[in-house]
Amino acid sequence: MKIHIKDAQSSLIIQKKQVRTLVRAILTSFDSSHNEVGLYFVSEEEICDMHDRFFQDPSPTDCISFPIDNEYLGDVFVCPQTALAYAMKTKKDPYQELALYIIHGLLHCLGYDDIASSDRKTMRKMEKRCIALLKEQHILLGP
Repeated sequence: MKIHIKDAQSSLIIQKKQVRTLVRAILTSFDSSHNEVGLYFVSEEEICDMHDRFFQDPSPTDCISFPIDNEYLGDVFVCPQTALAYAMKTKKDPYQELALYIIHGLLHCLGYDDIASSDRKTMRKMEKRCIALLKEQHILLGP
């Protein structure tokens, strides 16, 4: 699988090799047959602009996903500044929060949704499953 990564932000140091390992582990666990996926780490300004442009909401958000097709899974835009801000507020590790955002975006590309309450429960269950898998395989993000 080809994993395109672009880091256009300066809030957190992104280790592309770690991100690729995380993405491969998650997609393998879902038996994904996609050939490519794109991950873009963007600034808060960029994520706000995208959130406004595509969802008419100018507030910061964690990630925005654009599923594509059976070959190219999609593009996931993640905001490390959002992860950092949330982690500081809740005294969590910003890299664990960032991993959750990546997982969340990938799940959206795989067809999971979180609008309806029942869908949200399924999404949270899948997120927990993915986090447990990463812990089991000792896959971490960090500087």
